[in-house]
Amino acid sequence: MTSKKIIILDRDGVINQESDLYVKSADEWIPIPGSLEAIARLSKAGYSIYVATNQAGVGREVFTLKSLEEIHKKMRHEINALGGSLEEVFFCPHSPEENCECRKPKPGLLFLVANACNGNLKGVPFVGDSLRDMQAALVAGASPVLVRTGFGEITKDLSGFPGNIPIFADLATYVEDLLCDQD
Repeated sequence: MTSKKIIILDRDGVINQESDLYVKSADEWIPIPGSLEAIARLSKAGYSIYVATNQAGVGREVFTLKSLEEIHKKMRHEINALGGSLEEVFFCPHSPEENCECRKPKPGLLFLVANACNGNLKGVPFVGDSLRDMQAALVAGASPVLVRTGFGEITKDLSGFPGNIPIFADLATYVEDLLCDQD
């Protein structure tokens, strides 16, 4: 593991509320209660926080890159207002049909994080709410963590879900546990 404390978060369903119709604008981006405060706690505890998110709505022309930039600007602003920060937001704008290397469950986004922090991802938590998040983490060598928000409640019961992955109610609960273990 690299010497820096690093954590990777999925966006929709972990930081903000999930939508079957995509989060298409900054107005539709609604944080999950406690998630922004949890990110601020991680920042204050010395973590470098990265986001790795599939955004197929761009590739499907449901929303634009400009709209996505506005969503991420709002997310950063709200996190910064609480004393937290994000190192970088990596996103896959491709539709599943494009079969790119960056769309989870493939590990491309996570490898971008590894390159950005000049390290490997062994032992680095990747918090997600979907089976593809867990699969990408395992392939990239990260440590998957499932939250029950977003699609997490459904994901934990899917066939093919690895049984040894820790499951938490939400990001805030996971961060509380993570930081208590380090005290």
